[in-house]
Amino acid sequence: MKYMMLLVSEAGSWESIPEAKQKEIFGRIGEWWGELSGKGKIVDGYQLQPVHTATTVKLNGGKPVVTDGPFVESKEIIGGFAVVEVKDLDEALEMAKSWPAGPVEVWPAVER
Repeated sequence: MKYMMLLVSEAGSWESIPEAKQKEIFGRIGEWWGELSGKGKIVDGYQLQPVHTATTVKLNGGKPVVTDGPFVESKEIIGGFAVVEVKDLDEALEMAKSWPAGPVEVWPAVER
């Protein structure tokens, strides 16, 4: 089964972390990603550019409107995502629990 893991952080929190701690966290993220990719569990995923680079397209009166920024104003931002292939939700949740850098939303994918 495939799941998308949305890798979330609190808006503005990263900037408040000292640079040495940021490097440590990135190192642990790299280890996490490398280990699970090596086992074939992560099948795709990316770190996302900062939230100010997002663009939203939505319909207004049936016409598309383009605006800068994410669709939803929130205290949390999506910093990246991983698509994982595992046997069940329990395995996906165990992977999410080992993520070294904040909350993870685990969403089951509709497979075609």
